[in-house]
Amino acid sequence: MSKIVSLSLAAVMTLSLVSCGGDKKSGTPAPSVTPSVSTSSTPVVSSTPTVAPSTSDQPVQRTKAQLTRALLVLADLPSGLSVVPEDPSDAGVKPFSSKDAKCKTLVQYLNADSAPGSTVSVSRSFSAGQEGPDIDYGLDAMGEAKKVAALQSAYRAAVNSCRKVTLKVPGQGTSSMGVEEISAPKLGERPFAFRMTGLSGPQEGSEATAALAGVNDVILSVFIYAGQPGELDGAMKLAVDKAKKVLGTKSGT
Repeated sequence: MSKIVSLSLAAVMTLSLVSCGGDKKSGTPAPSVTPSVSTSSTPVVSSTPTVAPSTSDQPVQRTKAQLTRALLVLADLPSGLSVVPEDPSDAGVKPFSSKDAKCKTLVQYLNADSAPGSTVSVSRSFSAGQEGPDIDYGLDAMGEAKKVAALQSAYRAAVNSCRKVTLKVPGQGTSSMGVEEISAPKLGERPFAFRMTGLSGPQEGSEATAALAGVNDVILSVFIYAGQPGELDGAMKLAVDKAKKVLGTKSGT
C-alpha cells in the first residue's frame, strides 16, 4: 500500500495519458505481465528459508527483510521493465483531497505512506518507459489475518462511498478522478480492486487500476498505470504467488 497508492500515481499519471491518447511511438510493444507471458515460470525466490506464519494466537512478527524478500524483483518479471528508484522528496506529500465528507477515509488511505495499523511496509516500482505499463507492488504486515480483513473491508467501503477525488500534481494543476470498484482477480484472500479515471483537468482520460489481497497477516497491493486489459490479473498472480512462497500461508488460498 504505502507510497505506491499516491505518490507513484501522481508521478506517472501523465504516462497513462500517452498510453490512452493515441500519440504513441512506433516500435517494440511494451512488455505484458499477463499470465500467458510470465506466470508459467517459477518466480525467483531468495534461498532464505520460508518463514511460516505463527499458529498461535500471538501476532505474527514480520521484519522488513522478510517482506522485502517477498516482493517481486526484476528477474521475476518480463523483459523490458526497469526498477524505478525511490525519491526521498516524495515523503509526506499528500496529492489527494476531497471536499466530500464521504471521501475522507479514502483520501486518508490514498495519501498514507503505509497501511493504517501496519507494523512494517515495503514497496517496489517498475516501469516499461514512456508508454507503460508502470507497476507498483506493496506489502504491509498487519500482525494478524483479522486485521488484514478489517482493513480490506474498510478500504472497500471507502471506495464505494466516494465517487471522485481531486489529484494535484505539481506543475500540472488539479484533476478530478472518478473512483469505482471493479472485479478483482481471484487471488489471495478476500481480494478487491478499484479503478481511478481522470474526469477533468490535465489527467482527463487517464486510468489506473489497483488490487489488494490478503496473504495471511500481510496485505498485498498492486497498482498499474497505462496498463492493458488483463495485466492486473497477471501482475497480481506473480505478486501473490511469490508472497505465499516466501511468507507462508495458513489458508492455502
